[in-house]
Amino acid sequence: MLAEQPHSAPVQHWGDYLGWSAGLVLLVILVYWLMRQGWKWRSTLQSDLPPLPEAPEDPGPVLLTATGRYHGTTTAGNWLDRVVAHGLGARSLADLTLTERGLLVRRTGEGDLWIPAGALAGARTDSGIAGKVIPSGLLVVTWHHGDGQLDSGFRADHPDQHPAWVAAIEKIAATPAAARTNPTEGTS
Repeated sequence: MLAEQPHSAPVQHWGDYLGWSAGLVLLVILVYWLMRQGWKWRSTLQSDLPPLPEAPEDPGPVLLTATGRYHGTTTAGNWLDRVVAHGLGARSLADLTLTERGLLVRRTGEGDLWIPAGALAGARTDSGIAGKVIPSGLLVVTWHHGDGQLDSGFRADHPDQHPAWVAAIEKIAATPAAARTNPTEGTS
């Protein structure tokens, strides 16, 4: 039998490790920067979107309330075309309040979103919005703003509430403006 040859310890090439690590960090920074530039560019493209309506001090008697998450707003019918202007693209925790005068969305970290009753076009449950897919469903509210329609997506903490919200919003959207109290207040 031949004796086994002694082995030397493997040599560490620290220059290679540091070079690859620095390259990876730079790549991550570049990707983040490109994503941020894309977000800013999208906001610039959507700068023609009129300012959001201001919420009234007294939105009226409460019909429904829910807590949950606001998942963003898209152009109506295109669940991947996120609207980022006026802070509509940022996901956040939210408290929803539906009154006869409109829908108030109090968002954590963002300004409140007020959708006047006259702007509500309808509601539905759906599985996705703004690139977010939730098989058990989202509440999607369609509303008029400026020259177009938008879809805003919400996920209530208790998704079994979604059908009641859809029915209530559809009822308000179908109510003629003359039958509502102060139909023009809070519209843009």
